[in-house]
Amino acid sequence: MRLELEKKPKGVKLIAGFPGFGLIGTIATEFLIEHLNAVQIGKIRIDELPPIVAVHQGQVIEPLGVFYSKKYNLVILHALTSVAGIEWALQNEICKLMDELKVKELITIEGIGSTTVENMNVYYLANKKLDLKKININPLKEGIILGVSGALLLRGCANLVALFVETHSTLPDSRGAAKIIEILDKYLGLKVDYKPLMEKAVKFENKIKELMAKKEKVAASQEKKELTYLG
Repeated sequence: MRLELEKKPKGVKLIAGFPGFGLIGTIATEFLIEHLNAVQIGKIRIDELPPIVAVHQGQVIEPLGVFYSKKYNLVILHALTSVAGIEWALQNEICKLMDELKVKELITIEGIGSTTVENMNVYYLANKKLDLKKININPLKEGIILGVSGALLLRGCANLVALFVETHSTLPDSRGAAKIIEILDKYLGLKVDYKPLMEKAVKFENKIKELMAKKEKVAASQEKKELTYLG
């Protein structure tokens, strides 16, 4: 695993989203990349994962792409692949990215389980003081945080804010992603028109479902071939 950057803007804020519960991070970061016209400036190359490539509109989508919005001096780390089993290594690369770009603040996005469909409360954990009067969210008091966000909270760099939105589904949750976009819009002043996100997010959701299904099918096929070869 290694970080590769073509450009190195300094003093940025960094948003990182991973395909965890409800695919909240993946959907939200993809929407931000498109809406803010962010351009790819790098990637995190992961040799530990199978070489499966997603293609959208004739373009190869990096499993872990690094994008930059010059207008907002904002970097977005967008993940379209499971990182289970390599969380600690990825946490280390993210901290390297923060050092390279002199990141002022890292914001991670996650979904957390909810038993009700109606609630979409957003909570936060942070290792810095926050002015949250504008967005009116509460700190997370109870819960278990897994994945890269868990690794960053345990061994992360300074100035980390982790945002969690309630989701009742293990499938892609567009409503939860829209709620996170709303909070990020108010917190960072992005002037993002998040209200029509639901319509656009459905398209993202269907694309991600299709890409994930193809990825799982290819992975299963590859595993079957390996077992046949070994057997």
